[in-house]
Amino acid sequence: MLAETPPMGFNTWNTFGVNINDKLIREIADAMADSGLLEAGYEYLVLDDTWSEKERDPETDRIIPNREKFPNGMKAVSDYVHSKGLKFGLYSCAGVRTCTDHPGSFNHEFKDAETFAEYGCDFLKYDFCYKPVIADGPQLYYRMSMALKACGREILFSACNWGADEVNKWIRSSGAHMYRTTGDINDSFESFKSIALSQLPALCHSAPGCFNDIDMLTVGMYGKGNVGSVGCNDTEYRTQFALWCFFSAPLMIGCDVRSMTPETKALLTNKALISINQDEEARPAFAVGLYPWNEDTKVFMKHLSGGEYALGFFNLSERDCSIPAAFWHFGLDAGYGMVLTDCFTGEESGVIKEYYSPFVAKHDCAVYRAKVVKL
Repeated sequence: MLAETPPMGFNTWNTFGVNINDKLIREIADAMADSGLLEAGYEYLVLDDTWSEKERDPETDRIIPNREKFPNGMKAVSDYVHSKGLKFGLYSCAGVRTCTDHPGSFNHEFKDAETFAEYGCDFLKYDFCYKPVIADGPQLYYRMSMALKACGREILFSACNWGADEVNKWIRSSGAHMYRTTGDINDSFESFKSIALSQLPALCHSAPGCFNDIDMLTVGMYGKGNVGSVGCNDTEYRTQFALWCFFSAPLMIGCDVRSMTPETKALLTNKALISINQDEEARPAFAVGLYPWNEDTKVFMKHLSGGEYALGFFNLSERDCSIPAAFWHFGLDAGYGMVLTDCFTGEESGVIKEYYSPFVAKHDCAVYRAKVVKL
């Protein structure tokens, strides 16, 4: 089954936008393979919008790659990506045109799916711009899903309808493997904070085979690139990454992987955090406790396989503070405690009883892997 755990990879949009070409994609593939990202689980390299010509081929009616950007064709690019042990992804749109006014797949779904398969595509991001008003949104995703299944190649289907049409209620039945429920992210603390908080009622909707996509990571962008805004610091990036891991969100890198800082690389390849995201049971996190005096502090618990748990203390507020959690809220009684292993330092606590309240700086987080012990 595709997407037994949240998909992991890289997408060109956040940093490069419309400025993609053959040389760049090969360099990204090299960087992903050589930097340890592929080894860490980031297997998809996805080209976003503007990879194609502005119009379909007049003779075949097929979407064709931009001749200037990809002079050797898309199959040559795909073959190079595959030669690095990676999987190759492309972008299209359920509308008549894509979001940057290139050919969409509306009413061409089966032809386009065949074309993508011929190019060696393993992943399709399917956007929602320029949809005819009278067209039924869910039906368009059902159509492309059927087309991908008929194309003769296994292709992961990433539905990107921004949360329209109450997507969480029907998208799993469409055959999609991941689905966007948010607007576009930008590289700022407020952007990823608002996206994360908006998803608290929807954490239960991810499960093996189909995961809630809360947009691509901005970790490591530092205000540069296509969605660069005010940028974030390393503390804020680790909070973003930890939230995405707790929420079982797909981990699609958006920074320039050719020039990652040591801090960015260490975060994106953090085995303890990735193991929370990639846990085979893919159970949703749940919020613990209510603290009305500081609503922007959040505590999450996530059941993991093997009888372990993940605990996350997130300070999304503008002041440093302690974040309390009573173990009663986790489901423990007074006869049991927890041993916590810090996911950033690897340090292990002694047995902690009944209550824990780490001091967390503003915009930061404390994340632990936990084991329950009998006292």
